[in-house]
Amino acid sequence: GPRGGRRLRTAFSAEQLSTLESSFQRQHYLGAAERRQLAGRMRLSELQIKTWFQNRRMKLKRHL
Repeated sequence: GPRGGRRLRTAFSAEQLSTLESSFQRQHYLGAAERRQLAGRMRLSELQIKTWFQNRRMKLKRHL
């Protein structure tokens, strides 16, 4: 719609993806604190991380 900016798909680097994946293997749900910590470490926004985890859980669900 006219409201809200275009949703940009983030292109994660291979390194970022492996970091996200390994975090996901440890826990499928990140709390606010963990997400903030990860975002800071990876220089990504918390929203990007939150979205990635949501998408990753969906992907997992589809495979089950």
